[in-house]
Amino acid sequence: MSLFRQEIGIDLGTVNILIYVRGRGIVVHEPSVIAILSKDERPLDVGESARQMFGRTPNEIEVVRPVREGVIADFRFTQNMLRYFINRVKGLKLLPPKAVIGVPFGVTSVERRAVREAAIEAGADANQVFLLREPMAAALGAGLPVDTATGNLILDIGGGTAEAAVVSMNGIVVANSVRTGGVRLDEAIQAFVRRKYNLAIGEPTAEDIKIKIGSALRLENELVMPVQGRDQVTGYPRTIEISSNEITESLQEPLLSMVACIRSVLERTPPELASDIIDRGMAMTGGTSLLRKLDEYLTQQVGIPAYVADAPMACVALGCGRALENIEVLRRTEFSV
Repeated sequence: MSLFRQEIGIDLGTVNILIYVRGRGIVVHEPSVIAILSKDERPLDVGESARQMFGRTPNEIEVVRPVREGVIADFRFTQNMLRYFINRVKGLKLLPPKAVIGVPFGVTSVERRAVREAAIEAGADANQVFLLREPMAAALGAGLPVDTATGNLILDIGGGTAEAAVVSMNGIVVANSVRTGGVRLDEAIQAFVRRKYNLAIGEPTAEDIKIKIGSALRLENELVMPVQGRDQVTGYPRTIEISSNEITESLQEPLLSMVACIRSVLERTPPELASDIIDRGMAMTGGTSLLRKLDEYLTQQVGIPAYVADAPMACVALGCGRALENIEVLRRTEFSV
């Protein structure tokens, strides 16, 4: 029997983990959440079933996101989570897989090493683990012509970070990263509801509000939804009605942080590439790019037409997978150890 080594691309995100298998496409798309038994830190559940426990567990069970702001916050839990998903993908194949993993642009060498070691401990081939910066992975996944001498502006907004980069000739020419993403938007909504209505709501509720009625710009047909939480004065459960325009107001501070990130990149972009960007526009990837009217908002703020790429949530994982086909070319500019 001939042994077959799988080739996988991993988007190890703050909110979701996606795994691409060469020849099969995206085979894992689950929350990057793990539930553990507090007394001995033993993993109980991983992924969607663990996410459903958020805010609903007794003291003996803790539900955590082991990846925060795009980097590993807890090495052991990340390793356990990766092992679970890699084993699920690998099945009965004996050889450890070859892996390309997306990492944020601004990570330190220590953070890069932590990602690499976690993947190896989880079962990837120690000599075949490569790290690819997420803006490049997102550009590859979005189908931008990164191998040509044209400027491509990419904005990847995940759960933990927003990263803007200009990509040309298989490399990142200039980039910037802010640790503001979908989780920060959720926190802004929580703070707004607490401040205006004296109502405490959990992170899953804030995320639900963002998805159902959140918008970067005011909507002509205002949306409303009921929100349940705990009254901070009486301590009793209470229901309020909140509107999309209120949520738009609550999101302005983190959205302006993303705008500042893009502007800092454009200010340092060589003039020849800047002219390409004006013609081609800005591609948006990552789950947070799906926020209503975010493309219109960024176009107004930055003056460059913005558009959401196809399958924006999958772009980094797809890009890591496509990098498997061009490893020798990309190693010259992109891969890090």
